[in-house]
Amino acid sequence: MRVLFVSAEVEPFAKVGGLADVAAALPAALAALGHDVRVITPCHRSAMEAFRSADHQMILVRDGGEVRSAELATVPGRGGVPVTLVHEPRYFDRENVYGEADDLLRYLFFCRAVAAVMQEDSWKPDVLHLNDWHTASLAFALRNLAWSDPALRGIAPVLTIHNLRYRGPDEFNDYLAQGIYYSDCVTTVSPTYAQEILDPRFGEGLDALLRLRGDRLVGIVNGLSHSTYDPAHDPNIAAQFDAQSMAVRATNTRALREAAGLAPSSGPLLGMVTRLTEQKGVDLAVEAAPALLVRGAQLVVLGQGDHSLVAALRELESGHPGKVRLMESFDEGMARRVYAGSDMFLMPSRFEPCGLGQLIAMRYGSVPVARRTGGLADTITDPLQNPEQATGFLFDEFSADALVGAFERALAFFGDEGGWRHMQANGMAADTSWGPSARRYIETYERALQVRGA
Repeated sequence: MRVLFVSAEVEPFAKVGGLADVAAALPAALAALGHDVRVITPCHRSAMEAFRSADHQMILVRDGGEVRSAELATVPGRGGVPVTLVHEPRYFDRENVYGEADDLLRYLFFCRAVAAVMQEDSWKPDVLHLNDWHTASLAFALRNLAWSDPALRGIAPVLTIHNLRYRGPDEFNDYLAQGIYYSDCVTTVSPTYAQEILDPRFGEGLDALLRLRGDRLVGIVNGLSHSTYDPAHDPNIAAQFDAQSMAVRATNTRALREAAGLAPSSGPLLGMVTRLTEQKGVDLAVEAAPALLVRGAQLVVLGQGDHSLVAALRELESGHPGKVRLMESFDEGMARRVYAGSDMFLMPSRFEPCGLGQLIAMRYGSVPVARRTGGLADTITDPLQNPEQATGFLFDEFSADALVGAFERALAFFGDEGGWRHMQANGMAADTSWGPSARRYIETYERALQVRGA
């Protein structure tokens, strides 16, 4: 099967969030299953070194009332998957991947460039895999262009919603809604989130439209690249380890405490690597923190975001010296050190389409304490569900009391070294790889081809 994967960000060429990881790892997993997969993405400033290393070709793209030229360069991505970079300096030679005043025009131009590539290239995909609002307009464009271009009529668009809340910068243009309507199948990044967004409380005003899609709305949990996230070979951490050498992991905990300026302690070290937003429940963590600290915990938070949450964390930090540290940045190396050094990983999210943090944390032996929502519910097994296979602790109510209650259950396990090591080993051994999810995507592509244009 031929698949063209379209994404606004692809690791390592540009990365803001989890979409970049998915756009690198999922195509590689599909290619490993024997499929012909290609990726296309804008050439952001961070991708210019890769762009200059390859041969270029010119393409003409209609942009409003004028025709603009763009350059293409195809470079190898993860797993050797070809990644085509679309270079147009006026739109993509920027510091930011998102958040520019003309984002709508920038990504509409990118979609027009993708359409031009499909019309001119002799290689035609069977499936056009779109991701989030930035590429969703291609679902309608494909239908529209196919009237005059028979070569496009066999292509089935599939749209993945990574987070329904992000719909684009223009309140009069909702390309995500258009993509939901015109795509042959719609996926989102966990089965529980696929059910949650059918509810008006979580549907962001699109729940009625999503319910219309029936069984063509599918939840497929994100995977994790086990070769990328491997504590046995990670050069970013103080001491490499695996499930058979867990005693070595304590070196990472000591190193993280030292790097964060925290006092030596025998209590649990809690970690958060997150955008500082209300979606991630950072406000809930701040509210619960005094009760966690009085029970012997320490807290390290790595992330950037909302100024009011930064201020709240700074106040918590100043009020509890040696116990709380905010590292206001995004540093991939430090993120790995938090995963490898924390005893528990907090994810008290209001909602969480999938989440990669809990998957990485488990891979590095950090036990998640999380709210039972979206992908967190699908990927963490609580001891109350299955004591032998437990990988973390879940709570239901979005409240500080519920978070503290889950932490107290975790603390009881933490005091039992054998039981705690068993839970860490469960998390490290869990099959969170992309293989099972990639096969689910192939099933979805086949379904989209069956109902194409219906």
